[in-house]
Formats: sequence, C-alpha cells, structure tokens
Amino acid sequence: MARIRIGLALGSGVARGWAHLGVLKALDRLGIRPDIIAGTSIGALVGGFYLAGHVDALERWVRALTKLRMLRYLNLPMNGGVISGDRLFHEAEAYLGDIDIADLPRPFVAVATDLWTGHEVWLREGRLVDAMRASLSLPGFFKPLRLNGHWLIDGAIVNPVPVSVCRALGAQMVIAINLNADIMGKAHEYDKDGKRSPDAGKSGSPAGEMLHDMMQTRRGEPSTFGVMVTALNIVQDRMARSRLAGEPPDVVINPRVGHIGLLDFHRSAEMMSLGEAAVDRAMPEIEDAVAVFRELHG
Repeated sequence: MARIRIGLALGSGVARGWAHLGVLKALDRLGIRPDIIAGTSIGALVGGFYLAGHVDALERWVRALTKLRMLRYLNLPMNGGVISGDRLFHEAEAYLGDIDIADLPRPFVAVATDLWTGHEVWLREGRLVDAMRASLSLPGFFKPLRLNGHWLIDGAIVNPVPVSVCRALGAQMVIAINLNADIMGKAHEYDKDGKRSPDAGKSGSPAGEMLHDMMQTRRGEPSTFGVMVTALNIVQDRMARSRLAGEPPDVVINPRVGHIGLLDFHRSAEMMSLGEAAVDRAMPEIEDAVAVFRELHG
C-alpha cells in the first residue's frame, strides 16, 4: 500500500497552543508522524520546535513555567503591542539558534499576515526563530516584526488553521488541530443578562491580571483588555469556521481549551492533557480517513 503523505495544520490560540504538545505526543504513540507541518501563531512555534528536534526541550521549558516566571519574561513597550515578547523569543533562540527553515528534515511553513496589505504570507525560508516570531505577533499583545521588507503580524487574522498550506505542499491527508472550537461564550466579561463576573477579564496569568487591573473602567463597562480579548476570540472563531468549511481537512482534532485564557502560559500540564484527550476522541475519524485512503490507493 502507498504510504500516506500526512500534513499537520497546527492552529492559533496563543497560550492554548501548549495543547499541541499533547496532540503531537498522542499522535506519535499511534505511529502517526507528519510529513508536512504548517503552523499559525503558537502552532508555528510548536511545529518549528518539533521539526527542529527540540520538542522535548520545549515541553520541559513550558512545564517549568509559573506565574512568576512568566512575569519575568514580560516587558511592556509603549508602541505596537502591550508585550514586546523579546525575552520570550530570546529563550526560543537559546534552543534553536540560527537554524534555517530549509535545514529542517521536513517541509515547514509559518503563516503570518502582512500588516499593510492584509495578505496571507507563507514563511518557508530564512531563520526559523524569525518565522515563528512573525507568525506569533498577535495584534495588541506582541509587537509586529519587520521581515523581508514587510511588517508582519499574527497569521491567525487570515488563516488560523492552515489546512490550505498543507494541501499546497502536497499532503494527501491533512490533520488539523483547531484550538478555537469551543472558545465562544467562555471569554466574555458579561453574561447574556449583562451581569459582570467578579473575575471578568482576568485570564489567571500575571499578564492578564495586570493588564485587566490597569485598564478596567469604573462605570461597569467592559474593560479595554476584556474587549480586546473577546474581539480576538471572535476573529479566530469566525475565521477558523470559515476557512475549515471552505478547505475541510480529513481529520479535525478539537482540544477543549476554551476555558483557558490567551495568556495562561503557566497552565501547560492541563493543556497538554487536553490535547492528548482530543486525539483519543478523534480516533474514529482518524481510522475512517486512513480506511478511505487505503480504499483509494491500496
């Protein structure tokens, strides 16, 4: 039987992306190893570490993250974003150095967005760390990155689950990991009756709590931070639904991470567990997709 050329589309979700580590671990146990990886935002970071052979180092690092350690990584610039991300990406650089995308053992693409044209940008050459950072430049949080003559921001704005990239690179079966499947209704400051939660707008992370305290209003209105987080959730949810409907993968894995805040990087163990559980739920879908391929190509 012909071997299936598998593409893995790792979706956006900022801190929720640690669920990707659990997904990769569970797929590896099943003997499913992707031939192609396309990642958007945090998906690009995890996918890049995976193909560079440093995913175990990434897991050790994220498992060691605490609220205090995350606070040390944060610095608040006055332009472009509320968090510069410099210290976070210096940590990534310590592991990856100057690894070039062309030197990875399998095809890899990080998806970003051109800030001025709104065009989808596929980063498939150059320094791996630079591609990751551009793809993860979430508007309002991380500063945009100047790369190849363009100001680039998070790819989630245009393609939160990059199935189309895997198809374009020749994947015969695409497995998509969608971190946005259950986020709506879980990240709002107000319920449907207009009642505000006492913890509204707080992500549980030091960054989320600090920004909420700085930006909340005194008039019972949604805080600036709360509006920004909810708006980003809406964009990711709607865009993911639209792109997945128009470019359906063969398998969709949906980790149930909607209750996780965008900046809850310290909850890695919980998210990895949720990623592994999502693969277990998707097993019938995976088996069906393999059976169809065998029927067509066996």
